[in-house]
Amino acid sequence: MKGHGEKLSRKQEALISALLTAPTLADAAHTAGIGEVTAWRWLKDATFQATYRDARRAVVQHAIAQVQRATGEAVETLRSVMQDAEAPASARVSAARVVLETAVKAVEVEDLEARITAIEAQGQPLRACLGCALVWLGWKRRRGRWRVDGWRR
Repeated sequence: MKGHGEKLSRKQEALISALLTAPTLADAAHTAGIGEVTAWRWLKDATFQATYRDARRAVVQHAIAQVQRATGEAVETLRSVMQDAEAPASARVSAARVVLETAVKAVEVEDLEARITAIEAQGQPLRACLGCALVWLGWKRRRGRWRVDGWRR
């Protein structure tokens, strides 16, 4: 195995590429031209894991960018449904609800981000804000345990 920070082989890079698109590990290994056991072994390697995690993160970031580019169209669609007098009332109400909920959630996220930034600026670890984040997400602390909607967590 290679030490942390060393480059991956071409086959390892091919496996990472295949893992991002193949439905199973066996299919990814076949596409990369290696055995499934080798693929499992590489998945346990820290350097391979870090590179694979970075590749997955890049794919997700690309998808998020695509979603963000489509938000203008989504808002226009919601606005047109909301303002269409011939649309069913339920559709208009649903569109209005989505617009309002999204606006409120955006404000909540900005507030939470500001609170986290303030806590970090004070030199307190982010962990100190974990309780705040759980409460914001709807969790409650009862009898020493975090719960949400009656479920134990």
